[in-house]
Amino acid sequence: MIVLTPILVQVAQEFGTSTAVAGQLRMVGGFVAGCAALVFGRYWRRIALRDLLLAGAVLLAVGCLVSAAAPTFLVLVAAQVPIGVAVALLISAGTTAAGEWAPARGRSVLARTLVGPPAAWIVGMPVIGLVAQTDWRLAFLVLPLVASLIVAGSLALCRPGTLPKARPIVRFSDLAHDPALRAWMIAETLAQSAWVGTLVFCGALYVEAYSTSSELTGVLLAIVAAAYIPGNLLASRMLRTWAPLQLLPWLAAGAALLVFATGLARTSIALTTVLLACLALVVGGRTLVAGAFALGTDPGRRLAVMGVRTAANQFGYFIGAAVGGVALVWGGYAALGAAFAAMFLGAAFVLAAFQWRQRDGGGSAARAPAG
Repeated sequence: MIVLTPILVQVAQEFGTSTAVAGQLRMVGGFVAGCAALVFGRYWRRIALRDLLLAGAVLLAVGCLVSAAAPTFLVLVAAQVPIGVAVALLISAGTTAAGEWAPARGRSVLARTLVGPPAAWIVGMPVIGLVAQTDWRLAFLVLPLVASLIVAGSLALCRPGTLPKARPIVRFSDLAHDPALRAWMIAETLAQSAWVGTLVFCGALYVEAYSTSSELTGVLLAIVAAAYIPGNLLASRMLRTWAPLQLLPWLAAGAALLVFATGLARTSIALTTVLLACLALVVGGRTLVAGAFALGTDPGRRLAVMGVRTAANQFGYFIGAAVGGVALVWGGYAALGAAFAAMFLGAAFVLAAFQWRQRDGGGSAARAPAG
């Protein structure tokens, strides 16, 4: 998902496109992943989680191989299709496994599961930046391809497990009729769009604003990612006192302020890195809190809600890459930061408005624990 971040400028130069256009590669992958997550969210109770994860790992390996060998930009675009489906399977089935395989400790296991992406970022960014000094195509082979093969091999040695008892298919429209879920889904889409859009273009920000090498860019992005993990763990502790829907508006508002400042304050590498690290800290907490809300839903709807969460994340790449590309062309990185700040603020407003309506109506949904 993040392999393009430190090599985006190199990819654009290789195929004679702009950075904004190259950033739309994640738009394609995000759209495919979002659609796949919604589809699988309805039907994958008929397939063991292990098999879903295995299929995702194999598709990811195929996408990486095609990306590394792509002779044209259109072939690289096409390679994002299997990668998009793989991401939908791996994220949705992986986070769902936290609740399905360890129901008594779902939130604790989820917190550790969600450390995986930033940990991969911390390890992966320097490695990708280093190999990209030789050739950006190696970035798809050295880490994501090897990782997908290791995951596929490990899963192949495991038993599929017993499928949960069959339950009725949960339709998206059924979820959307729940006021709390509806507000959460809208806010998730807006916040994820802002965050993943930032991920798509933050590597290019370093390269174009400070002329950093791909190697240094990878190291700086790893430093930023390191802040994500304590944010995740701090939020896990805050959930002992506060309900998820009470925390999410404040975290989104804080992220809005930080991403806006990042777009404006491009005076030094150190300042940009500090601002992005603070943003990662806040978003790390927001991601854990949003996941805790999803795990706290009724077990019969949990897979569908996790599918919606994955769809929001991946449609976020579609929306974030599209909006970010337009903003970058229109007003540079200052406009980029303003656009993503508006999305974070939109997420905060939706959840705050829901809680306000709940208080006016005497409801208690906003104060209910996530379970």
